[in-house]
Amino acid sequence: MKFRYLPATEQDKQEMLRTIGVESVEELFAEIPESVRYRGKLKLPEPMSEMTLVKHMSRLAEKNASFDHYVSFLGAGVYEHYIPSVVNHVISRSEFYTAYTPYQPEISQGELQAIFEFQTMICELTGMDVANSSMYDGPTALAEAAAMAAGVTRKQKIVISRAVHPEARQILKTSAKGQGYQIVEVPLADGVTDLNQLKELADEETAAVIVQSPNFLGNLENLAEIEKIAHAHKGLLVVSSNPLSLGLLKPPGEYGADIVVGDAQPFGIPASYGGPHCGYLATKKALMRRVPGRIVGQTVDENGTRGFVLTLQAREQHIRRDKATSNICSNQALLALAASVYMSALGKQGIQDVARLNLQKAHYASKRLSEINGIELAFSGHFFNEFVIRLRRPVGEINQELLKKGIIGGFDLGRFYPELDNHMLVAVTEVRTKEEIDQLAESLEGLLS
Repeated sequence: MKFRYLPATEQDKQEMLRTIGVESVEELFAEIPESVRYRGKLKLPEPMSEMTLVKHMSRLAEKNASFDHYVSFLGAGVYEHYIPSVVNHVISRSEFYTAYTPYQPEISQGELQAIFEFQTMICELTGMDVANSSMYDGPTALAEAAAMAAGVTRKQKIVISRAVHPEARQILKTSAKGQGYQIVEVPLADGVTDLNQLKELADEETAAVIVQSPNFLGNLENLAEIEKIAHAHKGLLVVSSNPLSLGLLKPPGEYGADIVVGDAQPFGIPASYGGPHCGYLATKKALMRRVPGRIVGQTVDENGTRGFVLTLQAREQHIRRDKATSNICSNQALLALAASVYMSALGKQGIQDVARLNLQKAHYASKRLSEINGIELAFSGHFFNEFVIRLRRPVGEINQELLKKGIIGGFDLGRFYPELDNHMLVAVTEVRTKEEIDQLAESLEGLLS
């Protein structure tokens, strides 16, 4: 064979053509008019040998500013965390990475148990009764939570804070357009949801109030007060949370949240240029049958041996169009497994320790940066591992200069918040060292002097 990655030989092609009764591949496209066919040559490189191709792709990869060669302070929903080697060891086993969805429990007990453990640990972190066996990512889970709320309450208004991740809000608006409910955004006050505005906007027509805590700007929301407002008119409270922060913070379930969503990316899943990741959705037992996606249940067989099965939902539910609870048709089982292995490897104490390191290092960084002439902390509230600084130069310019010094700077908030032009969202996780934080501070000091 000429190319090892193209498994069909010329003989294979001829046999397939004869089987379907045509003479050539060209006949397969006979119905396409000549006038619309492209007869030029695509601007693609010539075929390469494997050795040449590997060198070519390696050179292209080296142009990326990867975590291997750069110190990153970029978060905004996707974070660099340490991933224990056991995570990739387990998810690289073929019985896990080849599985789609474990419809056949008799041959999928390992995967089903892993997903069950993921659900269990997410429930412990969020303080909720039941969690599903993962979703595509955090923003997808948030949109599904809004659809759940609209279905449960039979109301058509979703009130969401502007402190929720901007891309999650965009996905929610896209979802709402198809499902016919209204999205109302609540303005901010000092980097958190404006509670006075929330009281005015959340009324008897509101299906859900959606907030994020820690929010997109890194700040902690007043969930106790938001819960009262959300439930005053019998709407639901949906909270989006970084699951790592829940190793230290009081879980949303204890504040009275009805649905808790988020992205499990901090738990053993690499940034990977933004995906694929793994969303989670947890809720109260009363809403269990409204949960989208998969749920794994624990049971016993006729001999009393513990076993696991997909439960509560038939496969056919996901192809019932407008009558379905959800049209999410897959899950992220492999990435949910990665999160399960990560949480199991660290344990409860380990999760708390990592969360505490994030908190302490971020606060050291905020103190260190705020001492620099030309930098101010933008907000006065409490934060977890991200915070906002105000610069006297455009963030884009600063980040280009930092990149030359081997540093990936923070997120330019002017991209989504015009009122926060020249504001940078800085993320500090457990992998950042004191020396690296000091290096960022010294670099910024030099650029702003």
